[in-house]
Amino acid sequence: MSENCKVALITLGCDKNTVDSEEMLGILTERGYQLTELPEDADAVIVNTCCFIGDALEESINTIMETAALKKEGELRYLIVTGCMSERFKEQVRQEMPEVDAFIGTTGFPEIADVLDRLIAGEKEITVFPDVNRLTEESPRRITNRPYTEYLKIAEGCDKHCTYCAIPGFRGKYRSVPMNRLVKTATELVADGVTELILVAQETTVYGVDLYGEKKLPELLRRLAEIEGLQWIRLLYCYPEEINDELIDVMAEEPKVLHYIDMPLQHTESRVLQRMGRILTREGIDRLVQKLRSRIPDITMRTTLISGFPGETEEEHKALLEALDILEFDRVGVFPYSREEGTVAAGMEDQIPEETKLRYRDEIMELQQEISLEKNESLVGSRMDVIIEGYIPEDDIYVARSYRDAPDVDGMVFVESDRELISGTILPVKITGAAEYDLTAVLSEDDRSGS
Repeated sequence: MSENCKVALITLGCDKNTVDSEEMLGILTERGYQLTELPEDADAVIVNTCCFIGDALEESINTIMETAALKKEGELRYLIVTGCMSERFKEQVRQEMPEVDAFIGTTGFPEIADVLDRLIAGEKEITVFPDVNRLTEESPRRITNRPYTEYLKIAEGCDKHCTYCAIPGFRGKYRSVPMNRLVKTATELVADGVTELILVAQETTVYGVDLYGEKKLPELLRRLAEIEGLQWIRLLYCYPEEINDELIDVMAEEPKVLHYIDMPLQHTESRVLQRMGRILTREGIDRLVQKLRSRIPDITMRTTLISGFPGETEEEHKALLEALDILEFDRVGVFPYSREEGTVAAGMEDQIPEETKLRYRDEIMELQQEISLEKNESLVGSRMDVIIEGYIPEDDIYVARSYRDAPDVDGMVFVESDRELISGTILPVKITGAAEYDLTAVLSEDDRSGS
């Protein structure tokens, strides 16, 4: 059955979803299914959904509806919806989306080939919603994007109680992936050509507490750094209150661990943070930033913020801007507050008008552009290593990322070269120019004689 069925998979949302999608593709490949990147050429389409905020939910619904239209217009026979939206709204989706042939929850994706087999055999209206608190078994992965950069999901779920977030309800409690399994997966990825590993989870900093009784992220980093051929290890989703001295020491001492940390703050002012259910205070943020910069002077710090949280005053917004001006984060992302059904914050009084949320966001980003430009201009003349991402023929220039740039969310380095550069290669460059988010560079003299 599978040999004659072409499958396309559409991934929405975060990089953690990307890992789930790659495992589904690996499972389907092992079962003999043909893969295609074009939904219009597929017999079956899988939409791996996101619903973290309202915009993500809307994108998921629109994508499903657009794909469902292919069942009427083209050769598409089966539409399967997986992931967060499917899990979160499992009571509603069956009634509201009759075009969908199967719904699979956040921990049900390992059964994707079985579900497709059942559909081909004639079964209809399939639902697969295992316990959200189970840890799925190891699955084969099929890399879908950059063959040299891969995400390593080290845990699933979350035990935090942020008042704005619905994720624990549909992703379950925090479950660390056993360390030996992670090292094995990482070793296999590196053997397949991966040179940069990016560690992800709903929260990476408490990795191991549920399995080993203490935080084990520092030990995991050291073990991953022992893998021959792995060159870069990048950390995302570090909760600031969980960053301890041991983690900072590993980042400072282990050459393969990049001097880059992503730590979502959501705000800087203590009263707003308290209403958000966050532990850190403004004073704690100041101390943490100072400690990181003192211990790792060239560290790049990324954070994300929520604009217009219920009850946030103009004074607190202005205080946030003042704090950002002082703290000078290298990278900042901003999301207007999204009122998520079933969360504590959704029931709070003093909800902020949408236009105010957007104004707050725009003012934050205008300030951050100024900070980012100043920081980038200070790098002109310096040398750093970059990983080559591709080539733009019309501009005769290569696209790359430095240690300061996580894929898809940060800036780029545009490299001039009089010789061909291979994607995935890590090379030294000299920075020649700067804009708000991106840099320009030339190959460092030290590497001009290389091949």
